[in-house]
This record gives sequence, structure tokens and C-alpha cells, in this order.
Amino acid sequence: MIDHLGVVASDLERSKAFYRAALAPLGYAVLMEGDGYAGFGVAPKPDFWLGAGAPSVPAVHVAFRAASRAEVDAFHRAAIAAGGRDNGAPGLRPHYHPNYYGAFVLDPDGHNVEAVCHSPA
Repeated sequence: MIDHLGVVASDLERSKAFYRAALAPLGYAVLMEGDGYAGFGVAPKPDFWLGAGAPSVPAVHVAFRAASRAEVDAFHRAAIAAGGRDNGAPGLRPHYHPNYYGAFVLDPDGHNVEAVCHSPA
């Protein structure tokens, strides 16, 4: 089991605003921050970290588990409204498995951010 993950953002404030909006439908919020970093998660523990600096090349892929398909849809809408670029509209991806329902958005640095629900409709 992965405990936490971090990515680097070229503009920390812009990326914090993006992730704050995009991850809110999944119950995520900024739980800790300091000079040059921010930790997002579902209280009480952050598990997704942003750090200021030069982004990873190539960009990374991060998938967040959603409790329902409606959360995946809400994530996608919120991420696009926050300035993300569509990289795969919400829908079934049966080539992964029959109930794989995901949506993909590129963050301000081009990282591929996904919300996925594995439960049947």
C-alpha cells in the first residue's frame, strides 16, 4: 500500500488552486502547508504532496480513488473549471476491467491526473 506521493509544480500557488478545486469532490483538502510545499488528503493525513520546483519530465500519472462514478464526473468538471485540460472524459474503460470508470485531466504542468471508481454502477 502506498502511504503518500509527491509531485513537483512549476507554480505552486497555481497548482494548489487547481488541486484544491479538482480534488474537492473526492473529499481532499489542503491539510498541511509550508514554504514550498502543500499536503493534500482526507483528514487527518495528507497523502498527496506538491512541492515547488522544476516539474518531472516526463510528467507523471496520478490516480485518485473515487467512491462513486458521480464523484469521477464531479472531479472532471471541477478540474476542467479550474484550468485543467481534458485528457479523457468520464466513462468506462472496459479494457482495464468491466467496472473501471475513470476520467483524466492534465494539470497545469502536464501531469495526467485521474479519478477512478472500480464499483459497478
